[in-house]
Amino acid sequence: MILALIFFILTAGILSISFVNWSTINFVRPFSLATSGCTLVLCSWLLTQVDSAYGIYQQTIYIALDLVLINISLNLGVDGFSLLFFGLSNLLVFCCLLFIWNEPLYKYYAITLLTIQLFLLIIFSALDLFVFYMFFEAVLIPMFLIIGLWGSRQRKIRAVYLFFFYTLCGSILFLVGIFYIYSTVGTCSVEYLSYITFSLLEQKFLWVAFFISFASKVPMFPFHIWLPEAHVEAPTVGSVLLAGILLKLGIYGFLRFSLPLFPSACVYFSPLIFVLSLIGILFASFCAVRQTDFKRIIAYSSIAHMNLIVIGIYSFNVLGLEGSILQSISHGFVSGGLFFLVGMLYDRYHSRFVYYYGGIVHFMPVFSSIFLFFTLSNIALPGTSSFAGELLLLLGVFKSNSIAGIFSCLGVVFCGAYSLWLCNKMLFGNLKNIFTVKFFDFNVREFLLIFPLLILIFIVGFNPKTILSFIHLLCLNIVVENLMI
Repeated sequence: MILALIFFILTAGILSISFVNWSTINFVRPFSLATSGCTLVLCSWLLTQVDSAYGIYQQTIYIALDLVLINISLNLGVDGFSLLFFGLSNLLVFCCLLFIWNEPLYKYYAITLLTIQLFLLIIFSALDLFVFYMFFEAVLIPMFLIIGLWGSRQRKIRAVYLFFFYTLCGSILFLVGIFYIYSTVGTCSVEYLSYITFSLLEQKFLWVAFFISFASKVPMFPFHIWLPEAHVEAPTVGSVLLAGILLKLGIYGFLRFSLPLFPSACVYFSPLIFVLSLIGILFASFCAVRQTDFKRIIAYSSIAHMNLIVIGIYSFNVLGLEGSILQSISHGFVSGGLFFLVGMLYDRYHSRFVYYYGGIVHFMPVFSSIFLFFTLSNIALPGTSSFAGELLLLLGVFKSNSIAGIFSCLGVVFCGAYSLWLCNKMLFGNLKNIFTVKFFDFNVREFLLIFPLLILIFIVGFNPKTILSFIHLLCLNIVVENLMI
């Protein structure tokens, strides 16, 4: 089976790099890249093998754990939602391994990145709540190492503890909710729970327990404080994984668990979601305008975009749901690309302070053109993947609540303001050659890792059906069968 083969290759690759005494680092680099590349190819093949016309889990793996006290099984499977996040995870990890090619600590980075990739694939394919929770929290450990050990400044210790505290403590009620579900139903299987109807009071308490955990990962206001700190202190690959994949864990949790299992509570709490998300969009946008660090600007932009995606999910219509998922995938491409570009600039000049840069277009034309393209993608230029996602999302929000739709559009306007300000400040104007003394553009490796993201933004922007075909029936099922709106 393809899914089993993916997990086997990743596990074998991690163990080989960890325990085999390689004579030189030159073997570790191509081996780890080949391991991640094989999983990416198999994931692409998996996309062709799964029939999106069926709203059921496919390529399932079931391993019963014969425990006396608790009924847990390692139950894995994929559907349209899983496949999209599978592809995004594999692509970004592969690009990260290529980005750190010249890193002296490449072996340790490779082990950590491949471990994150393995955990993410288990999370996105877990069909058991307890298994999902275990790996949902386990992914914090390698991210803790990336930020805490290989961060760029002394504030990395504060940043990593903020990240760990918010995300771990936010999941305590999530675990309590899982225990309650197991004690009342007798299983944590998602497939079985989809046929169980909880009372309205039970749904409210369980929804709150799940919401705090997922909102901390997104992050929604007021659980967002850890994200700008973590982004600024993390190395480039840490920022790419945070913005490109880990923020999507909360979105995936809302889609996979909150909407199908607690539909009445979702409708009941939707005004709260709208208020918190709109505050998050406007607050993050105003904060982004005042920042002087590249990473902080992109981090606050991510907060605004993720809160907009949450509003689309809770619009309770097919347009909003499809737009939210499409925008989630697009945000992974765009934000990942922006952090890669900022990392390339930092590797050259060792500064992310905006006012040290100016006139880069004069001596880095290829870099400047690609940075401008990703900036325009971030503000949803027509023809890019973000435009398709935001258009569907905003149409769904307007259909559900016109006032929320108007304020959501303000977030799009503010995004254009601070994104174009950053682009203008960095790329154009007078050349500040006092600070930027090394004049060289992209090399081949840097272009190869950014090129797939650029192409995918174009493909999804001109043909959104490449993604929507995988999720249309699933979104329709959620709206019709669960929310009945």
